[in-house]
Amino acid sequence: MNHRIARWAVYFLCLVLDITVAVGIYRGYLSGWILLPVAVGLTILTLYDRFQRTHALLRNYPALGRLRYLLENIRPEMRQYFFESDTDGRPFSRRQRSVVYQRAKDVKQTVAFGALADMYEPGYEWASHTAFPVKVKAEALRVTIGNEQCSQPYNASLLNISAMSYGALSKTAVLSLNGGAQMGEFAHNTGEGGISPYHLENGGALIWQIGTGYFGCRDESGNFSPAVFEAAAAAPAVKMIELKLSQGAKPGKGGVLPAAKNTPEIAAIRKVKPGVSVLSPAAHTAFSNEYEMLAFLQQMRKLSGGKPVGFKLCVGRADEFERICTAMIHTGIYPDFITVDGAEGGTGAAPLEFTDSIGMPLYDALAMVVNMLKHYDLKKHIRIMASGKIITGFDIMKVLALGADAAYSARGMMLALGCIQALQCDSGSCPVGVATQDPTLYRGVNVADKRIRVANYHRNTIYALAELMGACGFTSAEKVQPEAMFRRVTRTDIRSYAEIYGPRLSKAGAPLYPEQIAHN
Repeated sequence: MNHRIARWAVYFLCLVLDITVAVGIYRGYLSGWILLPVAVGLTILTLYDRFQRTHALLRNYPALGRLRYLLENIRPEMRQYFFESDTDGRPFSRRQRSVVYQRAKDVKQTVAFGALADMYEPGYEWASHTAFPVKVKAEALRVTIGNEQCSQPYNASLLNISAMSYGALSKTAVLSLNGGAQMGEFAHNTGEGGISPYHLENGGALIWQIGTGYFGCRDESGNFSPAVFEAAAAAPAVKMIELKLSQGAKPGKGGVLPAAKNTPEIAAIRKVKPGVSVLSPAAHTAFSNEYEMLAFLQQMRKLSGGKPVGFKLCVGRADEFERICTAMIHTGIYPDFITVDGAEGGTGAAPLEFTDSIGMPLYDALAMVVNMLKHYDLKKHIRIMASGKIITGFDIMKVLALGADAAYSARGMMLALGCIQALQCDSGSCPVGVATQDPTLYRGVNVADKRIRVANYHRNTIYALAELMGACGFTSAEKVQPEAMFRRVTRTDIRSYAEIYGPRLSKAGAPLYPEQIAHN
C-alpha cells in the first residue's frame, strides 16, 4: 500500500469521525458522547505516530501500522489454534501435548483411525515387537541409584521431574509438582535455585541440584559453604545431590537473578542479599578440572551422610568426558549417577544462539557417554539419567535402549500442570500461572487438583512404558536393547539404534569421538 494514500486515508477518517462526534454532541445525540473517546483517542494516536521518531513503520503509516504489531502479537495463538496440524507444533506437537493432558486428567488416551505420521519419511522411528509378549509390572519399573561408595542409595522411578527452580516456577507450581511426586513416589529435582519451603511442604523426594551460584549452600562471598550444605543436605526429603556443570538449553552460559526478582523470600532461600542482582557464573569456583570435580563430589557425598551424588552436563567435547573417565580410574572416585542433558532441553530463558546452536543432542550424547563408560569399565558403578524432550513411554524406552537407567521430564510435567505451550516462560506473564511470580496469575493453579494430575501423568506414562516393553518382550528396563529400535534414515534405508549409535572404535580399540567418526 502506498504510504501517502494510507496516511491521508487515516487523516480523512479522523476528520470525518471528529466532525460526526462534534455534530452529534451539538445536536444532543447520545451517540456523539459515546464516540467521543474513540474519536479523541484515534486522533491523538495518529498525531503521535506521525511525529514520533522511534518506529519508521508507524511514522509512515500512522495508526494503521499498529495493526501489524497486533497481528504479530497474536500470531502464535492464531497458528496454534487455527493453522497448526496435529503433528506440526514445536517444541511439542498438539498430538504430544494432548496425550499429556489426557494422562494428567486420567481420561481416554486412545486415538482413532490410525497413525498420522508418514512412516516412510526419514526420521520416523519405531520399536520391533515380539510374537510372544510378556507381562511387565509398572510398579517394578524402578532403579536403585547408589554405588559401593554410597551408604544411602535411593530407589528411583524411571520417570522423574527435571530441574526447574522456584523463581522460574511459581510457588503453586512447585507445590503441585512436589505433591505429585509424593503421591506417585518419584523424585522432584529442585533446579539450581535452592530448596524452598514449597519443595518441602508435601514431603516429596528431592534431588537437590547445586549450580555455579551454590544457592542454598553458599557463604557471604558466594563460595560453597560445607557447613551450610551439610545442614541442608540432612533433610530427609533430600534423596540425591546433583552437581550441575551445564544444561542443554544454554550450555556454558551463566545467568543473572535480577534485583527486581530477588525478593526477601528468594534471597533467604538462595542465601543471598535481597534487592541486588546475583550472578550465576558459567564456571564453578569450587573446582577447575576433572580431578577437583571428583574430589568435590566425594566431599558432598561425605557431608550428606552418604547420599547418592552425581553430575549433570550437556556434552560439548567428547575428549573432555574421556578425561573425566580416566580421572575416575586414577582417583577411584565414582559418581553414583550422571545426568545427560540433550541440547534440545528447555529453559525459561536463553539466548537464541545457545538454544539452537550449542551442545550435543540427547541421543548422540547419551550413546557417547554410555559407550565411553563401558569402554573404561565404569558403567557398572554409575547410573545414567537422560533429559531432553521426554514426555511419552516411547521416549523413555528409546533412552533406555541407548543405555540410560532412568529419565527426567520438565516440560511434560509442566504440561500436566496445565501449561499450554504459550512460549511466554521468560515474560513473567505465563497465562496459566506456572512460570510466573505474579500472584494474580499463579493463584489460578489449584494445588489440590494439579498435584493429582502430575501423579496421574506419571502413573499413566509408566504404565504405557510397561505395555510397550511387554509388547517388545523386554521383562525389565535393563533388557531394552538398541537392536529393537529402528529409524528410517532415507525413504528406502532403515537402521537400528545399535547401528546408528553403537560404539565406534579406532584400529587401536579406543573410542572415536563424534567429530572423528566421519573420517574413519
